[in-house]
Amino acid sequence: MNISNQIIEQIKNANKIVITSHKSPDGDSIGSSLALFQFLKKLNKSASICHPDACPKFLSWLEDVNLIVNFEENKEEVERLLNSADLIFSLDYNEPSRMGNEMGEILSKVSAFKIMIDHHLNPSGFANINWSDTSSCSTCQLIYELIAESGNLDLLDAQIGTPIYVGIMTDTGSFRFNSVKAKTHLIIAKLLDVGVKNDEIHENTFDDNTQDKLKLRGFATSEKLVILGDKVAYISLSEEELNQFKHDKGDTEGLVNVALSIKGVKIAAFFAEKDGLIKISFRSKGIDHPINMLANEYFQGGGHANAAGGKFEGKLTDAIELFEKVIPNYM
Repeated sequence: MNISNQIIEQIKNANKIVITSHKSPDGDSIGSSLALFQFLKKLNKSASICHPDACPKFLSWLEDVNLIVNFEENKEEVERLLNSADLIFSLDYNEPSRMGNEMGEILSKVSAFKIMIDHHLNPSGFANINWSDTSSCSTCQLIYELIAESGNLDLLDAQIGTPIYVGIMTDTGSFRFNSVKAKTHLIIAKLLDVGVKNDEIHENTFDDNTQDKLKLRGFATSEKLVILGDKVAYISLSEEELNQFKHDKGDTEGLVNVALSIKGVKIAAFFAEKDGLIKISFRSKGIDHPINMLANEYFQGGGHANAAGGKFEGKLTDAIELFEKVIPNYM
């Protein structure tokens, strides 16, 4: 029995299913959660989606996104749902701590059967079924493969396909990263065949900017962009600067890729300060510049070779100083 059929068997035997994903949700975590949710409905199974924090506004147009219960605002409800579940899906993360310490600890303690579906490096093996495919461009691609390989492709429609498209699109930089393979485009073709509207998805996701968001991004690139030598660039924003532009969740999405897009730049970083914690996004180009090791060694993070994240507890200036000090070791 292949892994997809093993998962389907667990779904059939489950009564209370909960779908979880990582902290600071993105297109792949939201998309995979909603796609699996819609697929479960087609299998006549009811499920809940529990995330550590709220969905960013640029993804708020997705169908049923309002049904996601987030731990930050509804701790008791999320804890109740996790404790009463007999099957829990862990999507787009490779260990419970990626949900945040508190929600991750609850997940680790509950007795439910756990299924991890993820594409990040170094899974911790915490689940009963661990489907880890680091060659996949996204967890949404794996959700599609779950549907197809389990013989349920006849259930695929625009309702399931739209969030899958969103997750693949956002995790591949609109299909431009080297994680995109021929199989990915074949999946996209199938999604279009079942009625997914790619033009509407791009417009809803990327063309709904506020004036404050555009002004923040303009400030970030004109005033806060730093280039080290000719191959490294970074952008940093303090909490005060973010508040100055009425920052909303998701407003800085993709800024690290703007820094990476500069001609000649091979490694880029984006630093954002909030409540004494510095969140960092790292990006790089090519096999000669793996950035996940830097994230793991110095910034309590990790991820893919060319796309990783991390954090720093302390001052923004100290985080930047550390980055400038160690980055030559990764060139």
